[in-house]
Amino acid sequence: MTISLFNTYTRSLQEVTPLLDNQVKLYACGPTVYNYAHIGNLRTYIFVDILRRSLEFAGFTVNHVMNITDVGHLSDDADEGEDKVVRESRRSGKTVWEIAEYYTNAFFSDIARLNIKTPTTSCKATDHIDDMIRLIMKIEENGFTYSAGGNLYFDISKFPEYGKLALLSLDDLKTGARIAVDEQKKNPQDFVLWFTNSKFDRQAMIWESPWGRGYPGWHIECSAMAMRFLGDEFDIHCGGIDHIPVHHTNEIAQSQAATGKQPVKCWVHGEFLLFDKEKMSKSAGNFLTLSLLADQGYEPLDFRYFCLNAHYRTQLKFTFEALHAAKTGRNNLVLRIADIKEECDNTPTRVFGKKSENYWKEFVAHVCDDLNMPRCLSDLWQMIKETDIPANEKLALIEDMDNVLGLSLMDSVRKDVLLDEEITALVEEREKARKEKNYQRADEIRGLFVQKGIVLEDTAAGVRWRKK
Repeated sequence: MTISLFNTYTRSLQEVTPLLDNQVKLYACGPTVYNYAHIGNLRTYIFVDILRRSLEFAGFTVNHVMNITDVGHLSDDADEGEDKVVRESRRSGKTVWEIAEYYTNAFFSDIARLNIKTPTTSCKATDHIDDMIRLIMKIEENGFTYSAGGNLYFDISKFPEYGKLALLSLDDLKTGARIAVDEQKKNPQDFVLWFTNSKFDRQAMIWESPWGRGYPGWHIECSAMAMRFLGDEFDIHCGGIDHIPVHHTNEIAQSQAATGKQPVKCWVHGEFLLFDKEKMSKSAGNFLTLSLLADQGYEPLDFRYFCLNAHYRTQLKFTFEALHAAKTGRNNLVLRIADIKEECDNTPTRVFGKKSENYWKEFVAHVCDDLNMPRCLSDLWQMIKETDIPANEKLALIEDMDNVLGLSLMDSVRKDVLLDEEITALVEEREKARKEKNYQRADEIRGLFVQKGIVLEDTAAGVRWRKK
């Protein structure tokens, strides 16, 4: 089974051929832990999870490393603003360490609810300061740095391939550049490898270094931790497309400056989730969290199903109407599968007939074609609706397909699901029973709702319901 992925660096599809036997070394940019992950962030982590599941589906062992940024990520990626964790600490009155721990735990809670597999290694930036210092020293020894105003900068003019990932050239960057806000920089795109107190005297996290007491720049963190756990060269680096022009571009420059090697064989990026025609953003204040969706009656796997309906390299517009359609679609899928399980006594078989084999081959082909999840979902639905496939074969296909989709489809149980239409009908029946003073039936329906985790609310506009 051969998987092809779109490599941002070459702008072409590329077969996955691991550097080390059958093991894929995968690095994914993780969260900056100063706030809850919003659903735009979570779309990216769902994409990374689909990538990992697909690689494992193809028979590879995946060494998946993800960073936790708990220091150094400024409010502007180009070294301006202030550390996001420090800013939240000042706002909340909690220590930077308390902020980082709280939001790290919240992040892992969210990804667990979305059936996102935990990385093989999750590494916090503050645990690897020594690795960063050693890497910066290599870059400095190789002549790619300069000191200014107490800070150590990477000099992009010393690295001719700078900007290739983002299709930028050094000449274009110099020609189109405006005067940098940071007057210490020789070039506007130069970036800080190590900050000292000369720039931020209120930074709460500081360490001793050859360049003075201070803290690392954000970009050096990923290079240092990727090298620490995956080596100087690894197979796949992924993240959101917003990382292409600055963060990942700088990663390539500093890593290659230190080792003389291309650090990554294949760069893979996920597109934005749009909210009201704009990228979802914490700084803009237009973001939704998984918990807020739950308050509106949606389960985490409704959102995962919603994301699977668009290719990871396609922008996806979020609306509650679209999420509601995804919820209905997933519930219908669960009901269908529950029926199939009952029909074959929950006993799958992998002795496939011709039609089952054909659906399986189509599904595999779509997984291998740059993770085409919309087509994979379509394959699943068409197979389930097929009348000439035995239920026990269907169940085996569902189980195998769900190893990629990650929707917990084998846990489908009819009694655990009520469609929105069924709930609405029961609400109306309860209201009718109350008007007719049939309180026994009204109480029975309320008890059913309690059992299903559905809360009824009396409002001026009538009775409304929501799921806990």
